[in-house]
Amino acid sequence: MTFLGIELRRPSFNEITAATVMAVGLWVAVIGLAQASGHALQARDAGAVLVVAVWGCIGARLGFGVGKGGRHLAAHVGVSAVLLGLYQGALLLAS
Repeated sequence: MTFLGIELRRPSFNEITAATVMAVGLWVAVIGLAQASGHALQARDAGAVLVVAVWGCIGARLGFGVGKGGRHLAAHVGVSAVLLGLYQGALLLAS
């Protein structure tokens, strides 16, 4: 399957699980660094960081590599923008 001319791969369940665990670990590290530096994130901002971290890790398993060229970078930015838009919409509906 291709997306914007990028050949996608089908990761296994274990790869998706490992990518999700890695994303949560990165998220905890970012939250900890922000807290330690005195720039604590609000809950909404922390949720947005989590959404982007999970997409970044799972996207890499799907075959999107940020360092692989402009198409890959554009796909990452585009999907991140859509996910953040959906996240903001969900926040608006919840409040």
